[in-house]
Amino acid sequence: MSDFQHCVYILECCDGTLYTGYTNDIDKRLIAHQQGKGAKYTRGRTPVELVYMEFHLTKSDAMKAEYQIKQLNKKEKQRLIDAKEKMNHVEST
Repeated sequence: MSDFQHCVYILECCDGTLYTGYTNDIDKRLIAHQQGKGAKYTRGRTPVELVYMEFHLTKSDAMKAEYQIKQLNKKEKQRLIDAKEKMNHVEST
């Protein structure tokens, strides 16, 4: 398993809302969300789309990052998502 196994992620739900979560297995967690077996919040809001993720060395660091993201309003979360997308675009060119 990778050293960076602790993942904080943001999902965009079918109703346009954003959900922030933590996992140590992003693939398994996404499947759970899509099947309506993830967080209570996302159960009635499928399908969901993974729009942001960041990895951390420790669970503690990831949980702190999750908390900080959850304190942001939707506009601030969208800026975070957009900045990550820009960075990924630059890295791929």
